[in-house]
Parts: sequence; C-alpha cells; structure tokens
Amino acid sequence: MEKALKSRYGQIVLVVIVLMVILFLRLFVLTVMENEVWKEKATNISTKSIYTKAPRGEILDRYGRVIAGNKQAFTLQINAGEATDEEVNRVCSEVVRILEKNGEQYFDNLPIIMENGKFSYTYDNDIAEWLTEQEMPTNFTAQKAFDELRIRYEIGDALDKYEAQSELQNVYKIYPPISVKNMEFTKELDKQSFLGRYKLDKETLTEKKEANTELSAEEAFERLRTYFAIDPMVSNEQARKIMVIRNEVKAMGARKYLPASIAKGISDNTIVEIEERSAELPQVKVVSETMRYYPNINTAAHIIGYLGQISESDKEHYVDKLGYNANDLIGKEGIESGYETTLKGKDGIKDVQVNAIGELVRTISETEPQKGKDVYLTVDLELQKTAEDALEQALKQIQVGGTFKSEYGNYHYSTAYKNANVGAVVAIEVETGDVLALASAPDFDPNLFASGISKEDWNALQSQNPRDSMSPAPLYNVATMTPVQPGSTFKMVTATAALESGLDPNRKLHDGGVVMVGNRPYACLIWHRSGGSHGNIDLAEALEVSCNYYFYDIATGKDYYKGTKLGYNKPISIDIITSYAEQYGLGKPTGIEIPERVIGVPTAEKKMEQMKSSLRTVLKGKAEKYFEKSTLQDEEKLNKSIDVIVGWTEENPTKNVVVKRLTEMKLGVKENMIDSLADLCKYTYFNYATWTLGDEFNIAIGQGENAYTPLQMANYVATLGNKGVHNQVSLIRAIEDQQPIEREPGTKIELSNDKYLDDIIEGMKLVVNGSKGSLRSIFAGFPVEVAGKTGTAEKSGKIHPPDEVAYIQQHLRQINGKLTFEQVETEMKRLMKAEPDIYRTKDGAVRQAVINLSKGTVDYEKIDAYKSNYDNFAWVLTMAPADNPKIAVAVMIVQGGTAGYAAPVAREVIGKYLQLDKTYENFSLSTTIQ
Repeated sequence: MEKALKSRYGQIVLVVIVLMVILFLRLFVLTVMENEVWKEKATNISTKSIYTKAPRGEILDRYGRVIAGNKQAFTLQINAGEATDEEVNRVCSEVVRILEKNGEQYFDNLPIIMENGKFSYTYDNDIAEWLTEQEMPTNFTAQKAFDELRIRYEIGDALDKYEAQSELQNVYKIYPPISVKNMEFTKELDKQSFLGRYKLDKETLTEKKEANTELSAEEAFERLRTYFAIDPMVSNEQARKIMVIRNEVKAMGARKYLPASIAKGISDNTIVEIEERSAELPQVKVVSETMRYYPNINTAAHIIGYLGQISESDKEHYVDKLGYNANDLIGKEGIESGYETTLKGKDGIKDVQVNAIGELVRTISETEPQKGKDVYLTVDLELQKTAEDALEQALKQIQVGGTFKSEYGNYHYSTAYKNANVGAVVAIEVETGDVLALASAPDFDPNLFASGISKEDWNALQSQNPRDSMSPAPLYNVATMTPVQPGSTFKMVTATAALESGLDPNRKLHDGGVVMVGNRPYACLIWHRSGGSHGNIDLAEALEVSCNYYFYDIATGKDYYKGTKLGYNKPISIDIITSYAEQYGLGKPTGIEIPERVIGVPTAEKKMEQMKSSLRTVLKGKAEKYFEKSTLQDEEKLNKSIDVIVGWTEENPTKNVVVKRLTEMKLGVKENMIDSLADLCKYTYFNYATWTLGDEFNIAIGQGENAYTPLQMANYVATLGNKGVHNQVSLIRAIEDQQPIEREPGTKIELSNDKYLDDIIEGMKLVVNGSKGSLRSIFAGFPVEVAGKTGTAEKSGKIHPPDEVAYIQQHLRQINGKLTFEQVETEMKRLMKAEPDIYRTKDGAVRQAVINLSKGTVDYEKIDAYKSNYDNFAWVLTMAPADNPKIAVAVMIVQGGTAGYAAPVAREVIGKYLQLDKTYENFSLSTTIQ
C-alpha cells in the first residue's frame, strides 16, 4: 500500500477516491439531509404571492348606520421580485405609458422634479413656499421661523416649545411645518428619510467620509439613475417616470417582497390592456381593493376625521414595524386616527405555483383578508344631520337678518351679524355622557382625502384669515377645540357655590343697578341700556332675567345695595366658585376619544403668569418704541432688560419707584419714554396681576379668565340634569367582536343638599317658560318642557384683516389725509431693509411707517380705528324634558350677536331627538354587533 502511494499512479487514484467520497457525501447532504430546505427554495423560484387588500373597518352610528364605509376600486400593483434592473425598468416604462395613454393618475412621490431643465426637491420648494407665505426670508432655519411665529402671535417665553406649538395650532390655527422636537422643518426630515432609503442622506454620506454630504437635487437624481441602472440613452424625463415607479417599490422597505401599489381607481380600459399583456408584464397585477367612502359627505366630518398618506418620517413605524404598504392611507384626525389599528385590517395572501411560462399550476396556500374591526359610535346619524343642518341654517340667516324656518315655529333674526360664520352644537345623553351629536361649522368633505387630497383642495380648507383666531377654518373642530367665555351660562356654577356657602335661594336681593369698582361700572344690560334695574329678585328670578348684579352679590357674599354681608356659613371666593366649575367638568378633559383643547379654570397663579407673559410680549413687540437703538441691536441686553422689568410684576411697586428704576438701572429705555413705559407697566399690568374685585365679578358671570369649549359646556348642563353626577364623555359605544366597553362610574358634585340643584333648575325653567325668560318666545308651544340658560359673551380686541397693507391703503385718508400710500410703502420697505430683526413682516412695518411719517400724531389705536370689533358670542344651554332630562344641548355661535340667536338650533335638536327616541325605542344594538 505504501509502495502504491509512492507511485504517481497510486497518488492519482487516491485523489480520485477522495474526491468521489466528498462528492458522495455532499450529494447525500443535499438530497437527504437538506432535502426539505432545497425543495422549498426550488418551489419558491416558481411561486408567486397574490395579495388582497383587507377592507378597512366601518364606522357606524349607534344604530348601525354607516358613516364611514368602503367601496370597491381596482388597483395596479408591481412586484419586481428577482427581475433584473433592465427588465424592471422596461416594465415600469411601459406601465407609465399605458397609464398616461388612458389618462390615469398614478402615485408620484418622487421628491425630485424638473422644471425648464432645472432640478429641485419638492421638500425644499414646500419649505420656501411656506416661508414666503409667512413673509419670512427663504433662508430662515426652522428655529428662526418658529421664534418669529412666537413673536408675531405674542407667545411668551413662559411656554416651552411644545406648549408654544400647541398654542399656535389650537388658538391661531397655524400649523407650522416644523418638528419642535428636532427643531427642523418636517419636510427636511422627510427629505433625509427619502435620501436615506438610497444611502444618500447626510448621516450616511458623512459616515462614508464623502466630501459632499448634502447632495443637490440634480446630483441625487444622477445617483438614482445609477442606482436603478437606467440606460444612459434614456432621457431625464423618461428616467424620472421610471424612478417614480421604482421608488414606490423601494418604499416597501424590508417588505419589498410585497407588491407596491402604483395607481388606484383605474379604468376598465387600463384593466383590459394590462390583462391582455400579462405575459410581457408578469410583474404587474390588477387587484380589487376597497377605498374609503363617506356616503353622507360632510356629516360628522369632525368626529370621523380623514385619511392621509404616510409621511416619509412615519414610514419606519407604519411600513417597517406595522407592515403597512407605503401607499396605504392612514387616519390623520378624529376616529380614523384614534382607532387606526382597530380599523386597519390584515391583508390576504395566496401563494401559487406557476410553470416556466407563468401559467398557474396549483395553489399552495391561501389566507383570506381580515377586515378591520367596525367601530360603533354613540352618535345618532339622523340627529347629527339635524344638528348640522340647523347650525348651517342659523349661521346663514343670522348673517343676513333672515328667518330660521322650523316645524316648531319660525324665528326671525331682527339684526344681521355678518361675521356669524363659525359655530358648534353638542348634544349629550344626560344619564351616560354619550355624545349624541357633535357638529362644527364650517366643515369639510372627508371624501377629498379618500385617495389623497390635492394641494389646491388642502389650501382651500385652511383658515381664511390666520390673523384672526376666530376666522373660519373648515378642518378645525370648534366643538372640542375652541374654549371661549361662556357668559351667563356659567351662572349656575356660581349659584352652586353660593348655595353650598349658605345662600337662601328664596331670599330677595335688590338689584341696585351698578357697582362701581374704581371708575369702572359693573352692571346688568338693562342698566347699560337705560339705567334700569331688576328690582327685588331671588335666585330663580335672577337666573330667569340673568341679573349680573345679583350674581355679584352672591359671588362675594355681600349685598351691595344695602352694604351688608349676606351671612354665609361658609366662605366664598373665586377659588370656591372655580372648584365647582371643575366638578361640573369645566376646564378639565372630558374623556372624549378625539383631540380636544382644555384651558384650566382661572387661578391667581395663572393670572400672574399670563400678565407677566403679556407684558413681556408687549415690550418685545414695541421694543423700538421704548428702547434705545443700541439696546435693540443687542438682543441679549434687550431680553435681560425686559426680564428685569417683568420681574417687578409680583412686587407691584409704585409708579415713582418704577420711574426711578427705569432711570437709574441703565436698562436702555429711551429717556423721553420712561414715564410712558412706567404708566404702561403700573396701570395696565402690575395693578391687575393679582385678583381684584373686578375679577371676582367677571368670573362670577362667565367673563374674565373663564374659557370653555361647547363640549365641556354640554357636559356641564348634562351634569346638572343628571342630579349632579358628572360622567366622562364618550363617542365610542362598541367595537366589533370585543367585550362591551365598561365606563367609569360618574362622580357626584360635593353638595350638602341635593335640593340646591332643584333650586337652580327651577330658575332654568323660568328662562324658558317664565314671563321674562329669554327663551320664552323660542320655545312657546313646544310640546315638552325645557330648562335652559342663555349667555352673551364679549370678546375684546379688533379683528385684524388678512392683509394689513391693503387695510392701510384703503383707510389711509381717514388715518392721516396728509400721507400718500406711495410714501408709506417707501418707508415700509426702508424699515424692513434697515431693521429686518424688528420689522419682519409688511404687516408690522406698514403700521410703523405710518407712525413715522405722521411724526407721532398717529398711534396704533388710530390705525386700528377702522377695523371691526368682535360681535358678542351667542350661547344657549338646554336640557329636556326639564323634570327628567334625557338630552343636554349646548350651542355656541361665534359673533352670533345675542344669546337667543343660538336657541333655534337647540330647539331643533331636542325636537328631533324626542321624535327619534320614539322611532327607535325598540332598536337593539346587540342585533347589529356580532
């Protein structure tokens, strides 16, 4: 053997034997030990997966009627699979040609566009467009833009960036495209996310140590051509079309084995052509899918919300983590958003085996799509329609002084209020806190979002005047997001606190007409109009005629006519009154499942901070008036000086002390403005930073720092009708295939005697049925007794027009007839160029230009003299039947003029509810939820 191995022949034989053994062993491993693995891989080569989109769960009313449903539509999908770049590019090019020939719209989310041969990012264009609209330099960073908005809208430093963002959105309806967490434009984050998909973002390029870490649009485009291996002979225009489709495929991320949707709702012609050419377009499929559909158009739009595309920055969460298709639409607001994962179904998958020419051999496995869960609301669809129709009719007729027409009696609006174009109505089931109807005007059609909203439609839904926080904004839910003074509808809270403190509801107090606090009169409307008085009245009568004087008495425990104490056995104060407001649910979250805005009840601490913040904002906004130029040019010094002055607020020094400090402390204040600034600080801010008697009076009658939403007010009156039991509000009645929703038990208002509520409700009955009640004429002849309260709330300030420059041009002759607009315009431009840090917008610069040119004879007050004042807001709270309330309704009309103008809406809702209650008394929810 050893001799054989030493020979050349023997060595060759040995090598051959060893190789044969290795080959045999490898063959054994492949055919026996790894048989199943390789069998599966071999099978996968000839299998395809067909995906069926799951229908979205429906949103139904309390009786199972569809509010948000689905309809069938055909979607074109592409699954590149293992095809080569050359093959995929050919297919993409041909698909685009077919779609364009048939006039189809396809998804174009490629953020690189070409115009006149120039490349740009859509993200950069959107940022520049927004900055231009805001009259900001296009080179502003997100931080600078955000700081500018804070200054413009007087949002003080007391609020952090998150609170400031909330203030911009919820108060001024301004939605800056800025992520305050990163202090970056959201579009810039989306841009980096998009580029990161192809390893072209700043972070990746920096890690790769490339010299250029921020690619221009053209550079990125060229790299994408290379990435997708697009033929150099193909034009840029055609290359972009290929990229558009391939980008949709690439956007699937880790789930790239799934098909990408390219176009939805395609026509029969396209379907036929794709099917006829299936052999040459094997990666392309047409599938039947469902699209969101809102059969009642605008009805309940603010409850339901709307759908929107997944943003680049959200794709990691929805696509990679939750398995969404990159082109799926997700809930953006309302129930659609809050219950997104409940409504979202699970797509079906059918794995099939095909032969070499693509013919179906067999179905390997099939999983049916699982429809999303249906969500049943507490809302009554028909009552919701009634509420919306009534609100719309009221707004239209109030604006022209027309007539509200109703089967319960027509109501004529004797005075027109042209700005009454915003309002809300909320109806709540008294016993449960369930929302029966919630309407906000103006509203919108959520169908606009069902397949992706156009830029034009989106812009049409924004606020008509961002300079006016009360301007119509269709997407804004007034019912849950607009806290305003409730006016006299708050008086039941004050009555509750007074009764618990020891007020005798039957005791007659004399309305002395007016209480003077300093040089300011506090009185009833009857006194302001004619010097009249309500005479001697008790609690129920005071509610009936809404006597402010009576409530000044009981809120402070003093009979101002006689100058004596009321002899309460417990103390009463603002804090006591607001504690009962909170027990009624005012100034607190209601529990509703959609976004709401909550401003807490008034407190001394809050007032102090608000006064400081307001003073700081005014000093910054009018810095050029009070401070020397050297101080203005040193931002750090200016801020320190302002902080010092604001810091005196709690101390409240005398004016002489303020003047002395401003003179001696070298704070950069102009010498000739020291006295004026001292007056401003002392008499406008310092003296009013703590609670005053005037504050007590205002809060007692629903003015001052009180601010509550129509939703909170509806639940407040429902609590009154529910024997003082306060429930959390809910919009959700049930979810398909889930256990019934368990509600937390309500909380009882702290009362030593429940009779107090009866005393209050007796007054509310008189408001509707008494000889002097403000709702008497509205509910005359109504078949059911109703209890209610009206409120007329005042809003101070002027309505700023959308364009200050146009306003100045229109009224310049009245403001100062010696000036020409050409002079004003020239001075405006000079100010913006010479001092851009101070005069950031034309709106501010044009005002200062007029002041400068007038040599001080014109001030801000004179400039604003020709702007409109806010008309009074109209409030009505009702519940019915009065002795055993089932429904509570709150109506608020912005600039509705007078309280009673909101009443026909409440009457219509109550009437419809009682009618529907009879119609559906045998309806069982359990018959519709399986």
